[in-house]
Parts: sequence; C-alpha cells; structure tokens
Amino acid sequence: MLRRRKSEVLTQLPARTDQNLMVPMTELQMVYHQENAEVVTKIVNRWRKLKFLSDQDQRRLTCALQNMRMSCNSTYLLDQESDHGVKADELAALFDNLFAQQDAKAVVFSQWRRTHDIVIRRLEARGIGYVSFHGGVPSEKRPALVERFRDDPGCRVFLSTDAGATGLNLQHASTLVNMDLPWNPALLEQRIARIHRMGQKRPVQIVNFVAKGTIEEGMLSVLAFKRSLSAGILDGGIGEISLGGSRLNRFMKEVENVTGQMGAAETMTPAEEAAGVASIPEATSAPAAAAENASGTDEAADTAGVAQAAREPSAQGQIDPWQALTQLGAQLVAALGAAANPDAPTHPWVERDPRTGAQSLKLPLPPPETAGKIADVLSMLANTLRGQRQ
Repeated sequence: MLRRRKSEVLTQLPARTDQNLMVPMTELQMVYHQENAEVVTKIVNRWRKLKFLSDQDQRRLTCALQNMRMSCNSTYLLDQESDHGVKADELAALFDNLFAQQDAKAVVFSQWRRTHDIVIRRLEARGIGYVSFHGGVPSEKRPALVERFRDDPGCRVFLSTDAGATGLNLQHASTLVNMDLPWNPALLEQRIARIHRMGQKRPVQIVNFVAKGTIEEGMLSVLAFKRSLSAGILDGGIGEISLGGSRLNRFMKEVENVTGQMGAAETMTPAEEAAGVASIPEATSAPAAAAENASGTDEAADTAGVAQAAREPSAQGQIDPWQALTQLGAQLVAALGAAANPDAPTHPWVERDPRTGAQSLKLPLPPPETAGKIADVLSMLANTLRGQRQ
C-alpha cells in the first residue's frame, strides 16, 4: 500500500484559513443542554462505581451526548417546533457579506438534516439558491445536485450532511462552514477536502461555528489532541508527541479536570446500591436522529465508541482506557512537578532547551487502538465535567 502524506501535497494546494466562531446559546438551548449533561454525568458516575452499564444506560448515554450536540445548533433539532438558536442567523449574516462577490459560493456541513431546515428558511427569505445533499437523496439523483451547484450561477449554497463528506468535488466553492463539529477529526478533514483539493485556484476559508460553554467548546481541545495522536502514530514515526507552551497548559488543564475527579461517584440510597441501580432521568428523545445522521456510519460508530469505552471492563491482553488514563494522569503530575521544581530530578518526559531554558513535554504514544480509546474517554469526561461547572 502506498500512502501519500498530506504534508507532501500541501505545497500544491492554495492557502487555507481556519476560523472558529464562538456563538452564544439561548436560555432554552442551555436548558436542553444542561438536562442532557446531567444524564451523562450520572451514567458516567454509575459506570465508575459499578463497572457495568445496562443496554438501557448505553442507549441513554449515546442519546444524551447526541442531544447535547443537537441543542447547540437549535432547539428545533430536538422539539421540531421552536427555533431558538444563533448559528443560523450568524450564517445568514456571513452570507450577506460573502455573496456581495458575484461568483462566490459556499458549502455548509451539518450532521443533521434538521439543521438544513432552519438554514433553508434564511436562504429562501433572502432569495439565495441552494441544493440539499443528504443520505435520503437517491444515488441516481446526486450527480444532478453537484452539477447544478457547479453550473448554475444562481445556486450559491451546497447544504450537505456527512453523506457528502467523501467523494464529492465541490471546488467551485472557496468557503466551507461547519455548523457542528464531528467527534472524529478525520471526518472533519474529509469535509474540508471537498473544496481544499487539487484544482482549487482560490484561497479557502473554513468557518467552524462553536457554541460557547457547551460540549462543542470542549470538543475543540479533544479534536486537537486526537489530531496530535493521529499525526504521531501515522506520520511522525517517532512514537511521541511534543507539547509546549499554551498547548501543554491547555492539555494539562483537561487532564487535571479529569484525573482530579476520577474518584467521585453519584450518591445512591442503600436500596439502590444494593440493587446496583440509581435513579436517572430520561434523556430528551431524538427519534429521528438515527435517520437524519447523514453518513450513519462514521458518526454513529464514533459515538458508540464512547459508550463502548465506558462499559467494557479490561480483558486479558486488552488495556482498560480508564486505567491507562489514570496512569497517564499520574505520570503527567509527576512530570509537571519535575518541570516546576528546578531542584527536582530530571524527568524523562521533560525536555529543556539548553540555549533558552524553555521546557516542553514529550508524551510517549500508546498503541493506536489504545490511543483512540483514551481520546474518547478523555473527551467524554472533560465535557461532562465542563457541563457540571456551567
């Protein structure tokens, strides 16, 4: 198998600018988000205490995480009635400026078709032409949508779910907007590769809408961590990733948030503890979420991976991600102590520049399968704990 690294072709691609636009949440959005965050917290605490999750709890965990993310776009994704949210209006404002350029076109990605619905209302109100590409479009009709976007000057926007994240050439657009971020950084790069590809002649602008103080904001640091793991495992070939300066500070903050509360557990009544159960409120249902998941595979598998990592006890020959994460936290604390104390013995993870005295932390990379589980567990815990502080 021959594999071309992206770094080898970057010089042949146009400039790319990535921008995270932080948007506020409305009061009703935060209500939905917090209700589901509490469900996630209780299920995670139950796992830590019992080392077991029932099938019902696994479904609730997946559903609650999904609902937290959906609430960040609009309440419409959950109740199909109200439309409390800021992202669609911010997108419309972005288009008002962008489409002042006569030939400008844009691609908009979201995991959920209901996001298309709220965006379409804004587009139609402004008379902006569009096409909507999703998993429900028959395969024989899909080429016509791409051709219309390419050839029709009045068709300015290509709305896509993750059904269009691979295999489409949309380089007629130079702006791509992510209404929501996927768990998997590889899927995010697949979206971006629809316009940032060979043959693109114009500079590319990537805009990520991120809801403040939510699971989405927590996903930013986890996505960066996963990218580092992926680059170290697939591209680096040196078996470690190096963190320094602000990257180290941000990563350590996440690790401290997680490892500092690993022993916390929900309070159970004696009867509940004897029965091995606890009272957990129902998660807000999302009956059409599975049908609306465009790709159905990447994102569902990624979310299922979180639940799987939370429920599988360690088996012979298999590393428990919780144990690996705890060990990583303890080793990081020791490394931090050595870095903060000049008189302390040198730590193998801490590297000092002999010329400037600047310090960096080099983390040994675990095997790929273990790294993926650790990243998923870190994501779930960090976002759960962040939700508790809101």
